[in-house]
Amino acid sequence: MRIAVTGGAGFIGSHLVDALAGRGDQVVVVDPRPPHRADVEHADADITDLVGLRQAFAGCAVVFHLAAVSNVNHVYAGPVEALDVNVGGTGRVWQAARDCEVGRVLLASTVWVYAAATGPEPLTETSPTEVGGAGHLYTATKIAAEMVAHSFQELYGQAFTILRYGIPFGPRMREELVIPRFVRMALAREPISIDGDGSQYRNYVYIDDLIDAHLRSLGPAGENATFNLEGPEPVSIRRITEALAGVLGRPLDVSFGPPRPGDYGGREVSGAKAAAELGWVPRIRFEEGLARFVEWYTEGAGRRPA
Repeated sequence: MRIAVTGGAGFIGSHLVDALAGRGDQVVVVDPRPPHRADVEHADADITDLVGLRQAFAGCAVVFHLAAVSNVNHVYAGPVEALDVNVGGTGRVWQAARDCEVGRVLLASTVWVYAAATGPEPLTETSPTEVGGAGHLYTATKIAAEMVAHSFQELYGQAFTILRYGIPFGPRMREELVIPRFVRMALAREPISIDGDGSQYRNYVYIDDLIDAHLRSLGPAGENATFNLEGPEPVSIRRITEALAGVLGRPLDVSFGPPRPGDYGGREVSGAKAAAELGWVPRIRFEEGLARFVEWYTEGAGRRPA
């Protein structure tokens, strides 16, 4: 099967490309950056380039749309660019897929959308959204991207799948993200500064588990459906430093500062639908995944994140 992956040169995308190529799919990496392996096709196209997307998607049965401005600090600093990429780019991906008669497009979304959710926790894929509760512009762009997927299905019959990630981590993750930044500072014996009191939490999901969910979602159960892909348990920012101290076998120098504007504090989100309909349950606990990442990082690969 011919499958395109926007953002296929990035952290999650590169692991997905490995999995798809490993099972024999013909993979097209749609990214201005070259792919990390030579045995896949490269379409040097940006998601704001409709013509380039049409050329890349020609003959594809499936498109995974992972490309986005995903660093919330970058969204905060450049809101107009973030809107153009995360919302306008998503619209162009869906239009190109429609033009090329792609069978289904799978959207990488996020549990940050639950910052705007109402109702009792644990929150589910059908929990109502209060638009005024989005808070961060990053959250707003991801909610809008999901709306694009739903509208294209309703108006044009374009099938979709929405995958709401917890916080993915593992080899090749970007250097500026919390875990690699803390690992780098800890290895250099530098003090680690935490925004806020460290109680804000995420359900970190290890990259191997996350990619397994992507493959499972290609089946019939994934069509026109949304799934929460959270890690097995909530992990506070403070716990990251405690777990890292355990992996390294020594205490860390940790301090606390003011909270980050619009930060997502964390909500309890249900993974029951993914378990019931996809048979997906995350297997790798946070401490195990962190130990794997530290091992990979200290071997030198961490100097070259995707």
